[in-house]
Amino acid sequence: MTTTIQVRTNAATKKGAQRILEKLGMNLSTAINVYLIQIIEKKGIPFEMLTENGLTPQEEKEILKEIAWAKKYGKRYVSAKEMHEDILRS
Repeated sequence: MTTTIQVRTNAATKKGAQRILEKLGMNLSTAINVYLIQIIEKKGIPFEMLTENGLTPQEEKEILKEIAWAKKYGKRYVSAKEMHEDILRS
């Protein structure tokens, strides 16, 4: 038995995906079915999800945590020269 899924997406995204899939000999419906089967097989998203910065959500969360810590507790310098001198003293 089959069922219907309606998905809303940007027209350019749909066209771009269809062009690539056509070169692979596949239509959009088949590609979505492959994706859904892979979700079941992998018991999750079948690829690494990255943020717009190219990091995993966990990596980005850690960096933001470190930035917040540095802003609160880190050293501040008024010039690069001052920072360089501090590094040389360490």
